[in-house]
Amino acid sequence: MDSHAKISIMSMSDDSAKRLSEHSGQEKSGEHSRLSGPKFFRRRIALPQRFRRRTRPGEVPGRVEADPEAEPPTIHVMGYSSAEVVEGVVEDISQLDEYLAKFPITWINIDGLADAKLIQALGTKFGLHPLTLEDVVNVHQRAKVEDYDDYLFLVARMIALQEDEVQTEQISMFLGDNYLLTFQERKGDCLDPVRTRIRKKRGKIRTRGADYLAYAVLDAVVDGYFPVVESLSRELEQLDAELDDKNLTTNTTARIHRLRRDLLLVQRSIWPHREAVNEFSHLTGDWITDETRIFLRDCYDHVIQLVEIVETYREMCADVRDVYVSEISLRMNAVMKFLTLIATIFIPLNFLAALYGMNFNTRYEWNMPELGWPYGYPLLVLLMVGIGVGMLFYFWRKGWLRE
Repeated sequence: MDSHAKISIMSMSDDSAKRLSEHSGQEKSGEHSRLSGPKFFRRRIALPQRFRRRTRPGEVPGRVEADPEAEPPTIHVMGYSSAEVVEGVVEDISQLDEYLAKFPITWINIDGLADAKLIQALGTKFGLHPLTLEDVVNVHQRAKVEDYDDYLFLVARMIALQEDEVQTEQISMFLGDNYLLTFQERKGDCLDPVRTRIRKKRGKIRTRGADYLAYAVLDAVVDGYFPVVESLSRELEQLDAELDDKNLTTNTTARIHRLRRDLLLVQRSIWPHREAVNEFSHLTGDWITDETRIFLRDCYDHVIQLVEIVETYREMCADVRDVYVSEISLRMNAVMKFLTLIATIFIPLNFLAALYGMNFNTRYEWNMPELGWPYGYPLLVLLMVGIGVGMLFYFWRKGWLRE
C-alpha cells in the first residue's frame, strides 16, 4: 500500500461484473423489494441476528416448536405443465391434492413458520422426517443437502438489504418426484424472477422436472448475493476515497466496523453453499438429470465467485482499517509535535520571566542591577522575541515545521 493508502477494488471477472450490472438495473417493486437490487446507504449500526434454537437441550430429537415471534403462514401453490399454469393461495392442505393430481410439477411455498401443527401436517402428508421439520423451524441452519429415501432436503440462506441492514433468511426445500415444497421465514423473497419464468414460459423451466425447479430456486438465492456484495463494495470504495482525500469523520471507525461485520455475515452465509451446491450436483440416482447437473455446475461457479470476491473485500476492508488507524496516529503525532514545539519555545522565555520575577532588593550591587537600567525592560522583551524567532528559524531549517 502506498503513502496515499489507495485501496483499489479488485476487478471481477466479466461474468461477475455482468451479473452485478444486471442486478443493479432490475426494477423492483412491492413487498419483495427487501431482496431487491443494490442501494447504497449509510446504514445504522445494528447487532447481528441473534442465534435462537426452539428446542431445549436434551429434548427428544425431531420436536417441532414454532417461534412465537414468527409470522403466520401463507400457502401459495403453483402447478404447471408445458401447456398451462395455475396458481393460488390455499387455506387447507387438502386442497393441494388437486394440484398434485393435475399437474406434473407443483411448487408449494409457505411464508411464515408460526404454525407448528401445519408444518407437522405437511410433514405427514409428504412423508417428511421429523428431524428435517425440526430444521425448518430452527432457522439458524447452514446451507446443506440431505438425501432421504423419498425426497431431498435442501437448506439455503437468502440475503438482503432490509431497512438499510444486511440480513439473512433461511429457505428450506423438499424436492420430491413431482413437487417442490419450500418454507420461508416471512413474506417477500428473491424468487419473483423464477415465478415470472413459469408464468410467461421463459426458458426451459416449464418443460423440465422438479429438479430443474429446485435448481432455479437455488440459483436465484445465490444470485441474490450479487446486489448486496455490490452495495458493500460501493461503501468500501467511498471509505477508500475518504481516506485518500483525508476527509475523515467521527463515525468513520463505526462505518468500518459495520462494513467488516456485514462482510463477515455475507461470508458466513455464502460459504456453506459451496459444499451444498457441489454435493447437490453430484448426487447419485434419479434425483438430478444430466442436463440439470450442467446448470448446477454454473450455479457452483457463481458461488465460487462470490466466495472469492467477499474474501477479497474483507482483506481490503482490513487494509482500510489499518490505514485509518495509521492516519489517526499521524494526525495525533502532528498535533503533539506542534504542541511540543510551542512548549519548547516557551521554556527559555519562562526561564527569563521567572528569573526577573524574583523579588530581590535592588539596593545591593549584585541583586539584579539591570532592573534599574532605563532600557532594561525593552532589552529583555527584545531578547525574548529574538530567542523565540531564532528557535522558530532553527525548527524550520530542521524541517520540523513542514509537512
